[in-house]
Amino acid sequence: MGPGQQQVEHHVVGQQHVRAIAALVPTVQVPPRGLWRAKAGVRNARLSSWLGCDVDPLPEDGADPIGQALTRRYLAAFGPATVADLRAWSGLAGLPAAVAAIRDELVAFRDEHGRELLDLPDAPRPDPGTLAPVRFLPAFDNAILGYQDRSRIIDDAHRNLSVAGERVVLVDGRVAATWTVGADTVTITPLRRFTRAERTAVDEEARHLTAFLTDAVRTS
Repeated sequence: MGPGQQQVEHHVVGQQHVRAIAALVPTVQVPPRGLWRAKAGVRNARLSSWLGCDVDPLPEDGADPIGQALTRRYLAAFGPATVADLRAWSGLAGLPAAVAAIRDELVAFRDEHGRELLDLPDAPRPDPGTLAPVRFLPAFDNAILGYQDRSRIIDDAHRNLSVAGERVVLVDGRVAATWTVGADTVTITPLRRFTRAERTAVDEEARHLTAFLTDAVRTS
């Protein structure tokens, strides 16, 4: 076995240890992680050291109180949503005990396919005719990745953009273009034909984004 092979095997064992620690020891990812126009490695710390106090052990309540809190927070950000959406976002198996425990707190709807959508009772739910402003989203934004059914925001023909690291532009709440940035220029690639009003709105938001990115570089 050559030196190169030994190094590779040692690296694999190290990665297994990292995954085991993350599964067994409460940790938190600490800043800096996302940097403007730069990349940074992941930095983790024990949750107790980050909070400055001991972390209570996980409760053994079969109703999963931690899952209940997670479900409420998810719905506060992404509701109305299905249990499948919650599962896709969290990577957990749908949190059935948690959802069942708080179901009486929630309101339910049906979408056009007959699927049950859950939400917090006092959550904002704009009228379907409300015009959504143009927004430039970063790669892997939760507005897209927060759902199992992503057709609510992105056409099936462009679904791969959500996992390919593409930055997208929302026009009236749906993915309508991609964008890149280089030097002091934001470049927009439409995925469909824009109306004159849409083009004006996209260009205006692009100017705001360019100014923001330029200022961020100057002050970094």
